[in-house]
Amino acid sequence: MFRLIFRILALFALAVAVVMAVIDATRSIAASALVVTPLGESWYSVSPDTLNLSQALIQRYTFPVIWDPAIIYILTLPGWLVFAVLALLFHAIGYRRKRHAFS
Repeated sequence: MFRLIFRILALFALAVAVVMAVIDATRSIAASALVVTPLGESWYSVSPDTLNLSQALIQRYTFPVIWDPAIIYILTLPGWLVFAVLALLFHAIGYRRKRHAFS
């Protein structure tokens, strides 16, 4: 059951990564230069309230030190890269290894 959930999460994260990569590629072609959109910028353009809420929740209910070095670094990475890594991580967790029968 949990493997199915992680496989679905991997598929969703991969789909988001592909969409974000296509958007960056389209912008790069239009600008005739490499354009990479950070995850934080994409998140802010879609839903600034949830970005501010997540910052407040992380700083209030967990260690406030986590936000500045760790989360800020992740938010400056390209969005497609973050979701591609998440897709690989979820796929690795949900992967079912085939058992070989020894003869």
